[in-house]
Amino acid sequence: MSTEAKLREEICRIGASLYSRGYTVGTAGNISARLSDGFLITPTDACLGYLDPEKIAKLDHNGEQISGDRGSKTIRLHRAIYEADDNLRAIVHTHSTYLVAMSLLEGVDTDNILPPLTPYQIMKAGRIPLISYKRPGDPSVIDDVKPYVPFVRGVLLARIGPTFWHDSISNAAHALEEAEETAKLWFLTREARLPQLNETEILDLKSTFSVKW
Repeated sequence: MSTEAKLREEICRIGASLYSRGYTVGTAGNISARLSDGFLITPTDACLGYLDPEKIAKLDHNGEQISGDRGSKTIRLHRAIYEADDNLRAIVHTHSTYLVAMSLLEGVDTDNILPPLTPYQIMKAGRIPLISYKRPGDPSVIDDVKPYVPFVRGVLLARIGPTFWHDSISNAAHALEEAEETAKLWFLTREARLPQLNETEILDLKSTFSVKW
């Protein structure tokens, strides 16, 4: 099986996994992968739970459609993220409930939406900046997101959802899942005011696991 065929299968497998566990609903969310001759991205208004490998959109380096169903309009943001870091190979975006809920709260730290609660949150998801709300598809969001790309694993688009990038589709999804589960944990325990990891503990994780925080 060719590399492209494997990526098409992985996009469908990860999409179905995220959908079946409630990380995304309806036709929300998208997944892309970088190819040597362009990009793959889920079709516009496609449900991640029921993707067809042959219908995944293929686009050239300029974002022009080559084959498959019409690609998601978010390809412009995805291309900008890939351009900001040559090591990136995949991007996963969902409308995950708890992270979107976090983006609606007043007084959150926009430089890092989630408090440091667990080591795996820091190791897998890292620091997550909050990007101010702009309507879906607004091209100006590219200027808000792109400066963060080399320094973090993902961002949270206010009122829309998380976008994570990594060296594989699976790793991008794993980082997003860790962030969503941490947001859920925070909502479940926020009244208890649990202690957070301190700076020394965070620095230890950073130096041991080379995380982006």
